[in-house]
Amino acid sequence: MTYNSPSLTVDGIVEIDGKIVLIKRKNEPYKDFWAFPGGFVDYGESTECAVLRELLEETNLKTKIKGLLGVYSHPDRDPRGHTVSVVYVLEYIDGLLKSGDDAKDAELFKIDDIKKLNLAFDHKKIFDDYLDKFYKNKINNTY
Repeated sequence: MTYNSPSLTVDGIVEIDGKIVLIKRKNEPYKDFWAFPGGFVDYGESTECAVLRELLEETNLKTKIKGLLGVYSHPDRDPRGHTVSVVYVLEYIDGLLKSGDDAKDAELFKIDDIKKLNLAFDHKKIFDDYLDKFYKNKINNTY
């Protein structure tokens, strides 16, 4: 008997000096769209290790996990097939921002500029959730 299972991915949101790290995708789907850094979890790897690895591979940034933003599992969120993404909020530790691996570019964006972008996948929803759950609390100092 064969069972279909969704693929597991991770995404990370990193804020540096009031700006958010985004990568421009090098490959389809959503080639040349901006997105949060992330990717597929390797077999035998935890989602926590995967998000730190993906951030380093795609942005050259060393980070640590601050918290879990949420799990995004709508079956149509990725045109390649059903994927579930575990999204973490990360704290910058070290490194110079530069693109690598599957990222064509990596840049820091002001919050207001991200609101105007057409982001890949369901990253607009993820961004809105970040603003509601983390960013507003940060402004009010109520983590």
